Amino acid sequence: MTSSTVPGVTFRFSAELWRYHGQAAWFFVTLPFDVADDIEEISRPVQRGFGSVRVRVTVGSTTWSTSLFPDTKAESYLLPVKKAVRTAEGLQEGAPMEVSLDLVDPADPVG
Repeated sequence: MTSSTVPGVTFRFSAELWRYHGQAAWFFVTLPFDVADDIEEISRPVQRGFGSVRVRVTVGSTTWSTSLFPDTKAESYLLPVKKAVRTAEGLQEGAPMEVSLDLVDPADPVG
């Protein structure tokens, strides 16, 4: 069963893939400020733990569900990009990537 998205709420943008240099090698995209501002406004009433926002993301031909996490230092949201996606799409650290992001309907318990 798949989760439903919020009708008409899709964001498309280009952003650079970067690596968090901690103990684990996490990769992220920082959302552009205008996109982050819109998501903050739309999702404020239904944000989950830590202010996370459920999303469905498409990069190239790969689609997956995840959550955005607020980054107060960057005043934006972080989109985690898992290894399977990076491998399938040939994504490299520092390279720009085209992202299509749908907000997942917070009323959908499956999402």
